[in-house]
Amino acid sequence: MRDHYDALIVGAGHGGANAALALRQRKFTGSIALVSDESSLPYERPPLSKDYLSGKRGFEQILLRSLPVWESHGIDLLLGERAVEVNAQAHALTLESRRTLTYGNLVWAAGGRARRLSCPGHDLASVHAIRTREDVDRLREEVRSAARIAIIGAGYVGLEAAASLTSLGKQVCLIEAQSRVLARVAGPEVSAFYAREHQARGVEVLVDRAVEGLEGANGRVARVVLKDEPAIDAEVVIIGVGMLPNLEVLGAAGAEVANGVRVDAQCRTTLPDVYAIGDCAWHPNRFAAAGFTRLESVQNAVGQAATVARVLAGEPAEYTEVPWFWSEQFDLRLQTVGLSSGFDQTVVRGNPANRTFSVVYLRDGRVQAMDCINAARDFMQGKHLVAAAARVDLMQLADASVELRSLKG
Repeated sequence: MRDHYDALIVGAGHGGANAALALRQRKFTGSIALVSDESSLPYERPPLSKDYLSGKRGFEQILLRSLPVWESHGIDLLLGERAVEVNAQAHALTLESRRTLTYGNLVWAAGGRARRLSCPGHDLASVHAIRTREDVDRLREEVRSAARIAIIGAGYVGLEAAASLTSLGKQVCLIEAQSRVLARVAGPEVSAFYAREHQARGVEVLVDRAVEGLEGANGRVARVVLKDEPAIDAEVVIIGVGMLPNLEVLGAAGAEVANGVRVDAQCRTTLPDVYAIGDCAWHPNRFAAAGFTRLESVQNAVGQAATVARVLAGEPAEYTEVPWFWSEQFDLRLQTVGLSSGFDQTVVRGNPANRTFSVVYLRDGRVQAMDCINAARDFMQGKHLVAAAARVDLMQLADASVELRSLKG
């Protein structure tokens, strides 16, 4: 069993898995290992709240690669192993099993864990998060016999889970502390549209509701207690209130951490020969109002993985990609490009009543981001406007018959 790896990658999600594969594509000939605290082969994460939760896709269908592919690329999979300590000076990683591995370069792609509630009843049975395959396997088992499900948090994961469970015939109540769904990631037009779509399919949408606790019966959750309102009956509760980046191990090793592990444009941390990518990386980004951001997206993880692979292969590289995201709910595909935080104006293209439209976000008269619902052409053609922070004619921008590729900033 090998004790040293030229490239040791912690985390086998989209970032870690793609970093390993990209290294081989760049003709990296050194030894590579993927360390994962999960026992499963690396798999896709987005389907967890969608097709995997609903049962439309099985686990084999969401694998990133089969075992023979990893073996043929000479990538060792160290599964069921949790990284607990990094000694940056010794270039050593200690696992929970007390095994110690040394490395030439370490890539921290450890992602994050689901944020949990701290209110009374948070530890009752039948309270779930959606972060890993095991999370969803447990949830699927309980959902089979449950009729009423409460989801706390109306971000992407909460809405996607609501759509998936509604398709299974479940009664779903969606509870959000803020004044609208998707409040952290989208503007009021998009929030109102998705609230209406969910309500039209029977989802109970409650916004501006503060959860005070969970009550149980026989050790299992039975209701969600709201402030100054009647409790909500639920046999299963899903917590979808965000995630916490796994940065503690690198922080203890001396890496600079903030809202994630701080990295430069090459994804280098402040520790020698240690890189961080994906959901846990706080990276420079010209599209972020503060200049740095941490993005929870497959696109970001894969793009940073490619950057690190180029750097380790001795090629010049910087991560400069335009952020983009997607969400699928019912028959609606939301595609987002750019970061809308801090916008001061919106322009709507198309008619939300037709379920095909886009919202363009502007700041100081410049295109900052776009949300495109069932509008793939706008998404593809509008990327250049976001990349250039274009200043365009607003009348043309609002005219859905005007192709975005024709607009110059």
